[in-house]
Amino acid sequence: MAWQIQCTASPPPLPSFPPFTLKSSSFISLPLPLPLPLTRSSRFRSTHAPSPRPIAASFSAVESTTSTDGLGNSKTPLLEVRGLTAVIAETKQEILKGVNLVVHHGEIHAIMGKNGSGKSTFSKVLVGHPDYEVTGGDVVFKGENLLDMEPEERSLAGLFMSFQSPVEIPGVNNIDFLHMAYNARRKKLGEPELGPLEFYAYIYPKLDLVNMKTDLLNRNVNEGFSGGERKRNEILQLAVLGADLAILDEIDSGLDVDALRDVAKAVNGLLTPTNSVLMITHYRRLLEVIKPTFIHIMENGRIIKTGDSSLAEVLEEKGYNAISAA
Repeated sequence: MAWQIQCTASPPPLPSFPPFTLKSSSFISLPLPLPLPLTRSSRFRSTHAPSPRPIAASFSAVESTTSTDGLGNSKTPLLEVRGLTAVIAETKQEILKGVNLVVHHGEIHAIMGKNGSGKSTFSKVLVGHPDYEVTGGDVVFKGENLLDMEPEERSLAGLFMSFQSPVEIPGVNNIDFLHMAYNARRKKLGEPELGPLEFYAYIYPKLDLVNMKTDLLNRNVNEGFSGGERKRNEILQLAVLGADLAILDEIDSGLDVDALRDVAKAVNGLLTPTNSVLMITHYRRLLEVIKPTFIHIMENGRIIKTGDSSLAEVLEEKGYNAISAA
């Protein structure tokens, strides 16, 4: 039974959800309480043995990243990445060669770099993509060892990733998918699950935030969606889940001016003093509509330079060679 939704001033009554089974070979980082076709040993392989010491001790060799906000209040990082190295699981080719990054609550970070510099690999390693093996370093998210978590556990902990090319999931209704993912997140937080009517009342106002038509909720996930509709649907997932850290991998790719404006408006509307955004992009135009706190330049598997928005201006005027030579 499909949901029948009309665009009205207030949410209309809706029937209950039909049961379904998700069948997809694609990697998905949403917190679905469903069996995925990846075993624990293959979903995310790591050759980096965790230290038996408390995770805080693993950073003893580097300076503390706890800082103050200028008022004497300490700031605990949301995400800490120290010396992260990783290889392609199949070929053992090293891609990440010692990435260091600290993200605090309420910050927007943008990572830029040439093709093949390791930007997308870095984002996929953070969410536990099975194509990569971690060979060294530490990643702490909200005070916990991220590398010890399965992909769905990372999502439930508040990590979200929007992919460059969101996949279709035939046979899975969009609103059913969002409903199950949202309830899985609520269960993790110890909150009661929402029924179909309660969930529709929750999601309905978020459609305006992403400028998304209500009829797209009735269709299968991303099936027949345009590029702009797929990206809006990704940001709708982010809005529904309320993630603590959103990783946006080239969210501007393939978008026209209007679609980019809609996506940027939605992302900016979701920002709070407690959540953060990590953007991967090639283009300054995204940074003009989503203002970053910091810009990082990645080259050859490492972050080689960090600065403010003026760094993007240098790139546009002089290119990456000017950064590499600096």
